[in-house]
Amino acid sequence: MNTEGLIVLITFILLFGVFFFFDIFKRNERYRYLAYIVALLPVNYLWIVELFGTYSIVYVYIILFILWILCILRDMILVYRKTKEYDDIFAFFIMAAVLQIILSAIIPEVVPALKPSGPPFNNFTVRFWYFYTPDIFDPALDPDLGLAFRLLVTALGVFIVVPLLLDIKDEALPLPVLVVITAIFILPIILFSFIWIGEGWPVLTLLFSVIFFIALLMITKSGKEAEIKV
Repeated sequence: MNTEGLIVLITFILLFGVFFFFDIFKRNERYRYLAYIVALLPVNYLWIVELFGTYSIVYVYIILFILWILCILRDMILVYRKTKEYDDIFAFFIMAAVLQIILSAIIPEVVPALKPSGPPFNNFTVRFWYFYTPDIFDPALDPDLGLAFRLLVTALGVFIVVPLLLDIKDEALPLPVLVVITAIFILPIILFSFIWIGEGWPVLTLLFSVIFFIALLMITKSGKEAEIKV
């Protein structure tokens, strides 16, 4: 990376730092949530310049997941622990995730060198529909990197889902609503199942979907408990 590239990278990192620590400026605190989106700037720049060589896309997503987890931990401590408000945290994370998915389709088209390439210049990238993602199932990939990727995705999912479950705990929700909630969460469940066991994902998805539905039944109320007692 040349001097100009380093300056750009440092600028992006500083931008992320400003929004990550936005509370210390005592301004509109909602701007803190922009850190989820601004985190995309340095990590995608690292991907574009291929700072980590053929492993760049894997490292980029590992770094992105770490930054997002740090943002969530910050908001759990400074916001959720005090106010129990989770809407903004979830909304900005989803916006950032959707934007990254869009960028994963655009960036390799603009920078063709980032498209999948085979040995001896394997860049551990795979195309899924229109989107380019890390190929964590490539046998040539360092197993530690693959494991780190899987663990961070799982940790990120836990940090996102648990507060949502706590928000609806003891709420009166009819059975159709629980079915809808489970259906919404099937997509992340499919993701987690796929990154851990690959082609066997349907079995694991079914298992965890049932477990998730049972968990919803246990932590929510039907609203008809009084009738049952009578």
